[in-house]
Amino acid sequence: MAKHDCQDNCGDVLIPYPFGIGSNKDCYLDDWFEIECSNNLSSKTTSSAPHYKPFLKLAQLEVLNISIEGTLRVNSPVTKFCNGTESSRMADLTGSPFVYSQEKNRFTAVSCGFLAGMVLTELFVVGGCRSVCDHKKSAFCDIGINCCQTTIPPYLTVMGASILYQGEGRKANCDDYAFLVDKDWFERSSSAEAVKSRSHVPVVLEWNIINSTSSFALFGSYVTKNDYYYNYSDYNYNYTVASLCNIYTLDSNNRSALYCYCPDGFEGNPYLLETCQDIDECMRTGYGRCGPHSECVNVPGYYFCAVDATDKKKTKLNLIIGLGAGLGLLLLLIGAWLGYRFLKKRHTRKRREMFFKRNGGLLLEKQLSSGEVNVEKINLFKSKELEKSTDNFNTDRILGQGGQGTVYKGMLTDGRIVAVKKSKIVDESQLSDFINEVVILSQINHRNVVQLLGCCLETEVPILVYEFIPNGNLSQYIHEQNEEFPLSWEVRLRIAMEVAGALSYLHASAAFPIYHRDIKSTNILLDAKYRAKVADFGTSRSVAIDQTHLTTLVHGTFGYLDPEYFQTSQFTEKSDVYSFGVVLVELLTGQKPISFRRSQEEGKSLAAYFITSMQLDRLFEILDAEIVKGGSKADIILVANLARRCLNLSGRKRPTMREVTAELEGIQMSEKPSNGGQDYEEVEYVRTHSIEPWDVASSSTGTGPGLDGGPSSLHEIPLLPYKSL
Repeated sequence: MAKHDCQDNCGDVLIPYPFGIGSNKDCYLDDWFEIECSNNLSSKTTSSAPHYKPFLKLAQLEVLNISIEGTLRVNSPVTKFCNGTESSRMADLTGSPFVYSQEKNRFTAVSCGFLAGMVLTELFVVGGCRSVCDHKKSAFCDIGINCCQTTIPPYLTVMGASILYQGEGRKANCDDYAFLVDKDWFERSSSAEAVKSRSHVPVVLEWNIINSTSSFALFGSYVTKNDYYYNYSDYNYNYTVASLCNIYTLDSNNRSALYCYCPDGFEGNPYLLETCQDIDECMRTGYGRCGPHSECVNVPGYYFCAVDATDKKKTKLNLIIGLGAGLGLLLLLIGAWLGYRFLKKRHTRKRREMFFKRNGGLLLEKQLSSGEVNVEKINLFKSKELEKSTDNFNTDRILGQGGQGTVYKGMLTDGRIVAVKKSKIVDESQLSDFINEVVILSQINHRNVVQLLGCCLETEVPILVYEFIPNGNLSQYIHEQNEEFPLSWEVRLRIAMEVAGALSYLHASAAFPIYHRDIKSTNILLDAKYRAKVADFGTSRSVAIDQTHLTTLVHGTFGYLDPEYFQTSQFTEKSDVYSFGVVLVELLTGQKPISFRRSQEEGKSLAAYFITSMQLDRLFEILDAEIVKGGSKADIILVANLARRCLNLSGRKRPTMREVTAELEGIQMSEKPSNGGQDYEEVEYVRTHSIEPWDVASSSTGTGPGLDGGPSSLHEIPLLPYKSL
């Protein structure tokens, strides 16, 4: 596992290359992979034998074990909050080949009534969780009660923990603590209380060989050259095969990484310049050995069973007997097959009837027969028709996937191209709401809203059928170069006005007000004439005319989520206005809602970055080049100020979508042929009012005082300035 003449273990931990111990730099790949083997024998230890422990020398982290497949477990400190101070922070791995594993770790906080936040720096929170207090069970910790747990972002190299006070009338004490932990280790321990007496817990890091040109040159040439030796006389195979190495893009920052491995059936350390050795399966336990009349023979990467020559006659006799018995059973099998077909058809028919009832089919039929619903606008499709139209939901037909389901491209028997959305499992307690949404959405008749054609309730999960929109989504045209259809100022203004008009219709002109709840550029499609179509009503809800808000689980998309909704779990029509404001800023700047490429001073959130830029009179420095080239400064400033008002942290101060539509129509009507921006000096910038502090409240467990729930994943937690928190 280690290089020749290099120490291969420290205490009970094996140290494989590219890691290594000692002053000899040939034993490890570079300084980040150097292991320091320290004697941790304390004065209180009665044993005279020293106990050695390995540490990553540069990161000063105790190593618990190393996997050659790209992970290692280390001891990471537990952060305790005593009298408002933090006891310790996790190691900063910035610039190293290590990242905290998103898949294998969980951020956990033993606290209640506070928002436990994950912080990158003193300025930014990237996530967190909150739990409710159960004072009757103060000594008991369950996820969501007295403690909480959530995932972490990918490619994280630095992170701290902090308690954000939420007005609970008390301060954090030494019983409040947070930590990142190996989720498998945590599940094996009794509870989070088991961590209370510990200063460190296991954490999993992922390692890669990153951006090392010399290493790539060394390993990249060491690929699939095979060298076999085979002796037919005694079936003795002696051969080796070179390890395989690939260079691939590691993350969104286009960092390159090297990954090496031994082919199947071989073992060894692929990062050493030595060949991988064949595994002799015949000598290993756990493999199915051959029967008493055959011999196990090892072959490259596998094994086979050679029949003993003395038993060949018996084998032929057994074969004849087997064939005779097979012919005798053939008629019985045919009869059984016919019976099976009959039973399967009956079972399939009963399952379809069961699914139809479970998915609310009877409730929908009742509404259709009541005469209150326009029957012509709702089609109840058969499952066979949709299976045929999508080639049995072939993966090649997938148009997109999201939190609510998967969308496939299909063709109906009448030749219409449709989008078939296979939803996730619907909660039976919400069937009435689901059927009502189907009925309501089928009645929407607006040129800028994707039309719901019907549904199928005969399958395990409900299937919705929409009109097919051919030209992709708005996000592709904003963030990717498209020479066939460039987004000019006029086109962006028109699309913004069309989306605003659709939302205004949903909020104020539909039979019942409808809140979309997931407005974003990927949910705005462009039809054959590049007109905007608002899509994906999977999380939409209708409300009674006299209602002002919905109290719901927090749903939404990272970067578009209304901070006021995130804090209160109360979704209003102004929450859609905030999300529309983010889309409007996307159209103006051409930038993504969340970007880790922006500096810490600029902010990861596009909304915060945009507002700050306007405050600093730097609006035209962040605009897309097409906007500056094609629009007049006066109109651009009007649209920018409208976007700022939509992004106001107080929902009451945001305009309604009807007001937004009217303003955009006025801007479009007043537009004159642009002179290439010559009038920039003639229009003064209108300063914005002071911006209120960001406010946030969340729960990774879906619980909160007086609420049904909160976000269930990191992607529903907005990136917010930490000091304002």
